[in-house]
Amino acid sequence: MNFASTLLLALAMSTDAFAVAVGKGAALHKPRLTEAMRVGLIFGVVEAITPLIGWLLGRAAAPYIESWDHWVAFGLLLMLGAHMIWRSLQPAESGAGDEACARRGRQSVWALALAGLATSIDAMAVGISLAFIDASIVSTSVMIGLATMVMVTLGIMLGRVLKRLVGRWAELAGGVILILVGLSIVYEHLSL
Repeated sequence: MNFASTLLLALAMSTDAFAVAVGKGAALHKPRLTEAMRVGLIFGVVEAITPLIGWLLGRAAAPYIESWDHWVAFGLLLMLGAHMIWRSLQPAESGAGDEACARRGRQSVWALALAGLATSIDAMAVGISLAFIDASIVSTSVMIGLATMVMVTLGIMLGRVLKRLVGRWAELAGGVILILVGLSIVYEHLSL
């Protein structure tokens, strides 16, 4: 694979993580750039590791992974999206104000790590396919991880701006986006 192909692959692998990050950035309470970068790093590391795992699995058991990876990704994204939608429809906690929002934001970082795993399962499938072609898995994985880190950091900060514009409806939209990303993963795999 040449550099342009690797870059396009890295950007394609980071788009679903970007969509998730926009929704979660809107759900977090005033995320700072350092927090967005930390979340971007979490997504980037997970997204860089999964193609390596996929590549290793691809050497041994490609047919088994490819047959169910999209269902795992869909299930995780569905649960996370439903939880975000449910939280967005809950009445605001009275008397807790910014403290409750900050606590929700901290808990959301763990949800982001789980979302990072869910959005990177397709990268595992890419790793499997890279096991069968003459591609440098290490440089490809690093490129995927860096692209995801940048895209997620931008997505979190963009979500912060969108929250100011649309308020708590942004978390509802973020949940819907998670579910749509999950559905698109399943659709892509079933339509092949």
